[in-house]
Order: sequence, then C-alpha cells, then structure tokens
Amino acid sequence: MRPGDSFLLGADLRKDPAIIEAAYNDSQGVTAEFNLNVLRVLNRDLGADFDLATFEHRAFYRTLHRIEMHLVSTDDQTVRIPDVGTVSFAGGESIRTEISCKYDRASLTEMLGSAGMRIDRWISDAAASYALVVASLDKSDGLAG
Repeated sequence: MRPGDSFLLGADLRKDPAIIEAAYNDSQGVTAEFNLNVLRVLNRDLGADFDLATFEHRAFYRTLHRIEMHLVSTDDQTVRIPDVGTVSFAGGESIRTEISCKYDRASLTEMLGSAGMRIDRWISDAAASYALVVASLDKSDGLAG
C-alpha cells in the first residue's frame, strides 16, 4: 500500500456459537452442497474419483472464535487422484475444508495494527453480525512516509 491508499475488509463478527453453527449447518443443505463442491472440482479438474455420496458435511464451532467445515468419510475407502496417487480414508476420517474466523473490533484493531495499519471507519449492521472496515497505513509508525 502507498500513503493515501485505503484497505477495505469485510469481517464476520463474533456472536453466539449456536447462531454460527446453525448458519453453517443450514436445514436446506446449501452449505453442505457448497462444501461438497470441493470434491466435485477435484473430480472435474484433476480427474479424481471421489464418490460424493460417501462424504458428509459437518461444521462445528471451535474455541479461538472460529468455525471449521469438514467432509467426513462415511466408510473406509481409497480415492485416486491422477498425478498425485491414492488417498485412503477410514470411516469417520475427515478432510478439513474451511476455517472461518470471527472477529470483534479489538481483535481487528490488533491484527491491523500488527501490519502497521489503523482503522479509519467501522460500518456494522444493526445486529452487529458483520462489519466493513476501512483501514489505512498508520502514519505514526513511519510506514507511510
């Protein structure tokens, strides 16, 4: 970044873990389909032979203010990925496909500060579920000059 540049960050804010888990385990299965798409792409683009019917979506909240998404093998199986080899899965073994961290203003202030930046503007929805953060280089640390 150069002096005068701005950085726009969208942040999912910390909230009750039950709300987060419900969103990532939606009853319509939208997130599960999104997650399984990882295997579809590996099959299509790399010629892998993942059987999507043998993997289940799971999402769960962890400490450290994050949720993880996994695809869990429902049975012992071996998958072939051309030019990579074979990968064996035991029933119940999972592939972690996503870590989604949740933030608050203090944690974003600290994170941006460690990169020599400061928050110039904080825009949040009424429920404080998410925020848009406009940041810039902190001129006081000499990085902007």
